[in-house]
Amino acid sequence: MSWDQNELTSGPLPLWWQIADRLRKAIEAGDFKPGEALPSESRLNEVFGVSRTTARAALDRLEQEGLIVRRSGKGSLVLAPQVEQPLTRLSGFAEDMRQRGLTASYRTLSAGFEHASAEAAEALGISPETDAFRIYRLLIADGRPMAACLSWIPAQRLGNRTPTTGELDSGSLYAWLETHCGARIVAGSEMIEAAIADPAVADVLDIPAGSATLVARRRGVDGSGEPVEYAVVRFRADRYRFRVDLVRE
Repeated sequence: MSWDQNELTSGPLPLWWQIADRLRKAIEAGDFKPGEALPSESRLNEVFGVSRTTARAALDRLEQEGLIVRRSGKGSLVLAPQVEQPLTRLSGFAEDMRQRGLTASYRTLSAGFEHASAEAAEALGISPETDAFRIYRLLIADGRPMAACLSWIPAQRLGNRTPTTGELDSGSLYAWLETHCGARIVAGSEMIEAAIADPAVADVLDIPAGSATLVARRRGVDGSGEPVEYAVVRFRADRYRFRVDLVRE
């Protein structure tokens, strides 16, 4: 059934809810693809004979669900489906995207030895004056920016081998560390918080400055509990979400 076929019904379900449900199902069916605009408030008024307030409430609901974004002068644009990451599972970006049917790629923005930041030094158990290998990459899924990742690797973990830009652009950092350094990340801890994208991060992620992001700070360790990587990953909130499964004891 097309979203604009059949009249709304009177009953316990509010009119705005019925409109939102029809548009939601149309998005799920692919009738409206990512980047396309949904019918305007005036169009919804015309089709369903509802007030502007009712039409706005339906679109507001879809925005709250992360299905659309409202842009001045452009209307209600359909967003690409969000990628969901279980909080109890540790995996690299490439593996994460592959399991969701997406193609991961990378663009290295900078890489080299620098004095570790105070935050990274504490997480890695090294002095702030100690050099660590700093990698700043854009993480991409199906050709669209997903996150900006800043990684710190202790120098002693690398020995006399450092990843080239070509290697960083072509594959998983976790896989490279395991293959070339014998450093396998098997566990970690992660803290996630919301943050507003500053102009520099917004430019990298191709979002307006001031947009919402999810910031994950992750410390990865090997089988003996020794730190291998400290990473700060800034995800686009419109493309990524985290899930935690709870059990009541």
